[in-house]
Amino acid sequence: MADARITLHPDFRRGVVDRRLFGSFVEHLGRAVYTGIFEPDHPAADEHGFRRDVADLTHELGVSMVRYPGGNFVSNYVWEDAVGPVAERKPFLDLAWRTVEPNLVGTDEFLQWAEREGIEPMMAVNLGTRGVAAAAALVEYCNGEAGTRWADLRIANGRTEPYGVTLWCLGNEMDGPWQIGHKDAHEYGKLAAEAGKAMKLVDPSISLVVCGSSSMQMPTFGEWERTVLSYTYDLVDHISMHAYYEEHDGDRASFLASGTAMDRFIDRVVASADAVGAERRSDKKITISFDEWNVWYLETRFPGEANLPIQRDAPRIIEDVYSALDAVVVGDLLVTLLNHADRVPVAALAQLVNVIAPIMTEPGGEAWRQPTFYPFATTARLARGTALDVRVDAPSLRTERHGEAPVVTAAATVDDDGSLGLFLTNRSDQVVEVDLAHVGATLSLTEGHQMLADHETAVHGPEHAAKVAEASWSAVDVAGALVGSADGTTTVRLAPESWTAFAGTFARA
Repeated sequence: MADARITLHPDFRRGVVDRRLFGSFVEHLGRAVYTGIFEPDHPAADEHGFRRDVADLTHELGVSMVRYPGGNFVSNYVWEDAVGPVAERKPFLDLAWRTVEPNLVGTDEFLQWAEREGIEPMMAVNLGTRGVAAAAALVEYCNGEAGTRWADLRIANGRTEPYGVTLWCLGNEMDGPWQIGHKDAHEYGKLAAEAGKAMKLVDPSISLVVCGSSSMQMPTFGEWERTVLSYTYDLVDHISMHAYYEEHDGDRASFLASGTAMDRFIDRVVASADAVGAERRSDKKITISFDEWNVWYLETRFPGEANLPIQRDAPRIIEDVYSALDAVVVGDLLVTLLNHADRVPVAALAQLVNVIAPIMTEPGGEAWRQPTFYPFATTARLARGTALDVRVDAPSLRTERHGEAPVVTAAATVDDDGSLGLFLTNRSDQVVEVDLAHVGATLSLTEGHQMLADHETAVHGPEHAAKVAEASWSAVDVAGALVGSADGTTTVRLAPESWTAFAGTFARA
């Protein structure tokens, strides 16, 4: 007997996998921008000052969308000060991260980088220290036609055609006391409604993301969603979710089960949103923009924003170095996101470069992949088409932080041509055999990749990252992973504490 059973059928469908699910995030924080994506003096810099090596890794990672310019940074940001001639721009003190921002990269530089790289931009407006007029003006600057004040300023700055930015965040983490311009739910809900209304009057085609809770642990969670959506339900398209996960006090089992917490968080936000819709007798469904998620050692490695000294010249802030264990958890979190494809069309791994990122750089030096790079890149490549409604029957693992959590998690996608992506996590410290039940359908696995959790302390640098990848990330011998196949059932073997991705074909028999 196998240890777990997973039922797959091409007719059991969850929802279309939106390519924006594989988004990322570039905030003016630490070295995400300067010596991250942008370093004019670097040997790999293009004629615009952006690092070609980082852009190439971004493409390999499979990033479809990038959120900008924040994050906490946006709540103290005056976007007008970072457009026009660079020589005339003035540095300012970013209060969120206590860093002197040189304003060398602003709206035009970022949007043109995204356009050159074929990446969709997701822009955020400042609803902390600013409001309706500045938000509407930024939409006009980005998307307006010639003949109005802000569109003409963009044209004067050298960009004739509108950028056509379609996805906009109405501020960032406005429920958090750490946010510059923090507001209660009623204050924020009213402001977001008025700002969003003005923005859509400028460009009715845009989609809006309203701020949800900064985490499920916020004391206002649930009530915040209900109150904010009571003001904005008919106006916005998405509500944001943010969540970060880390290992606490050596509690490896709870860390490996982080996807269970993410799953519950999504279900609760969906329930909150749908309750508002039901009360309004609305057929509209608010979907989720999970626009910050990752492994982040927030409690054990980061001293907190208030304890940062005022710094300049792109200081090294929140540069977490990741292990293969962290990478297995990232893979499992991707499984959770795929299993909510019907309600989560937008997500952003926070962040892209240097700051809790899958890509690291050295100023003037090389760029490299952290272990977390591999499950994200593989999922972005293989997860195509429609997410299946996968049924998992597996034993539970008792965890201190999340209670009972399934030992095995699974997600699967199938494209119109029958291409299959299958993603499996074994959270236990034992080998697990899994029956893939596919009665009435043919299943063929042709390619596999596996990340094995480690017990090593992560060390900064490309040499260590390469060593971890070599030891923990590998192609799977598909024939060797198959235990057997008969009567509509294929059995595979999963290594302890591992994340595995298979590619193949799947169709009705």
